[in-house]
Amino acid sequence: MVVDDIGSAVTPVRESLTDDPAQILDFAIEAFAEGPVALATLVEIRGGAARALGAQVAVSADGRFCGYVSGSCVEAAVAAEAIDAMAGGCDRTVLFGEGSSFFDIVLPCGGGITVAIHLLRDPAPLREVLDCLRARRIAALHYSPGSHSLSVVEPTARAGWTASGFTTVFKPKIRLILSGHSIEADAVMRLAAVSNFDVSILDRQCAADELIKAIDPLTAIAFLHHDLDAETRLLPVALRSNAFYIGALGSTRTHRKRCDSLEAMGFSSADTARIKAPIGIFGPTKDSASLALSVVADIAATRLAVMP
Repeated sequence: MVVDDIGSAVTPVRESLTDDPAQILDFAIEAFAEGPVALATLVEIRGGAARALGAQVAVSADGRFCGYVSGSCVEAAVAAEAIDAMAGGCDRTVLFGEGSSFFDIVLPCGGGITVAIHLLRDPAPLREVLDCLRARRIAALHYSPGSHSLSVVEPTARAGWTASGFTTVFKPKIRLILSGHSIEADAVMRLAAVSNFDVSILDRQCAADELIKAIDPLTAIAFLHHDLDAETRLLPVALRSNAFYIGALGSTRTHRKRCDSLEAMGFSSADTARIKAPIGIFGPTKDSASLALSVVADIAATRLAVMP
């Protein structure tokens, strides 16, 4: 428990169960309109850790917080430190777990983490990051410990330290475009939605230029048809795009026919090799729920491999 400058007790209380970066920044901006806010960022990992560098917790002066920098074992302590920092009016860096002075706080993974707590002075950089995410652009926030400031910078490949401070990278949600009106497509759509994907199903009359406009490097496309003819019009469009994942329903035998047809159109074997078929991370599956698990897991694993 922390006592603020007007003498009232402030106890950290989790506001919501979310690790979505956009929701965390939204919370920080909304809370800032009512009073002081701190943004705590995971800037160092010693040994194992449940979260990646750049993970964040936003904390309001009244004790509410959201986000994660661990597997939920230190978040209340991080919030308490942030409340104390707000009372003192100064940024701070705190160690937890291995190498920390908090002997009663032990990370289950046995490692340690360092968290930089920044007292938000201007929410404008957070709004700019959110604007980028809504426009499906990668964004980055740079925290300078020397000047206790946040600024929007050109994104680096991943979160980490530079000569002047720590950069946190924000990526838009995975966009999943589904082609097919089937029980499999419905199951994949529902599971992907609760997995925080941005999901849409192509209209049967979707034009090629409409599809191209919807695809960016963080887009996955799944063709879930039981008839190869149904995918003939748009699969070539997907192959010419920069989508990071293209998958298609069907057996190995069906896929050979698919590749033969595409190569007859002028596509190379390297082009057809982009298609994950049979679709999914495991198989064969015999029901729509298992297929949905397989497809969503495959897309998530591929996304981590190509853009960690």
